[in-house]
Amino acid sequence: MASTEDRIALAPPRFDDAPRILIVAAPFYRDIADMLIAGARAALDAAGAKHELAEVPGALEIPIAIRLAERRFSAFVALGCVIRGETTHYETVCNDSSRALTLLGVERGLCLGNGILTVETHAQAVVRADPACMNKGGGAAEAALHLLALKRRFAAPATGKGDIRLAGDPVIGGV
Repeated sequence: MASTEDRIALAPPRFDDAPRILIVAAPFYRDIADMLIAGARAALDAAGAKHELAEVPGALEIPIAIRLAERRFSAFVALGCVIRGETTHYETVCNDSSRALTLLGVERGLCLGNGILTVETHAQAVVRADPACMNKGGGAAEAALHLLALKRRFAAPATGKGDIRLAGDPVIGGV
């Protein structure tokens, strides 16, 4: 079983205006998706974010849905689960969905958290998805919020007085 004992977590950012976040989930394994969604919603609610849910058939469709919605939301949370099967399709889905999400962030500047689980067994997925255990849905939502806070911080005009915001700054303004 995976351990979380030695991991640290950044304090969730706070916003002076509620960001609009799109959760894109692939409910191929409905029980896992529901846990991931619950964790993401709880994290977004705690941050005061407004959020919507869009479901797509599988993990490969998640990046496409995000790309289609990029102008309507401040950040995105990608949620799904890929469990290794008997063929090489597992590697294709894992690699291509991850690469596409990374490219959306790097090339398009989208703020997104990747909560697509890639596991060997259903039991591993349950531990990672369960909000009471590893809460990877909540972690993906918090990652999206942290990237959004950075995007807003770096988009703010410089005052010329060396006013670089550091971790722990109380509020991030809107973009």
